Amino acid sequence: MKPSVYTEIICALLVLLFLYTALSKLSDFDSFRGMLERSPLIGRYSVIVVWVLPVSELIVTALLLAPGWKLAGLYASLVLLLLFTGYLLYILVFQSQHLPCSCGGVLRKMTWKQHLVFNLFFIALCIAGIKQREKIKNTTYPGGLIT
Repeated sequence: MKPSVYTEIICALLVLLFLYTALSKLSDFDSFRGMLERSPLIGRYSVIVVWVLPVSELIVTALLLAPGWKLAGLYASLVLLLLFTGYLLYILVFQSQHLPCSCGGVLRKMTWKQHLVFNLFFIALCIAGIKQREKIKNTTYPGGLIT
């Protein structure tokens, strides 16, 4: 397969992830807000995070779908996943692992450790997608810019 096909598959998987989680959070908004309010790290900022998080996931989805913006979408995906993973590590190391997960849908059913492995897998996909996209950029447009 061509490198661009790999990148498209990675972007599609990330679109599914972020679109699913954003819509799950928005469709069960009250539950999502309640879980954020109970979070020891996010609790006092839950009024802001409850909106910023799903909107950010939808923006990342749009970037990954938009021609010419996939590289920006991959970097934005990586940033979001690193933030989520940092939060997971905080919970695993410093807090009770019995806290509810504020993720949407079936992801909420994962343990914190399963979620960590899940996130690490998607971080690896993001890095692979960025490398592939950079390779395409450098091969197709040497010295030029392509997103």
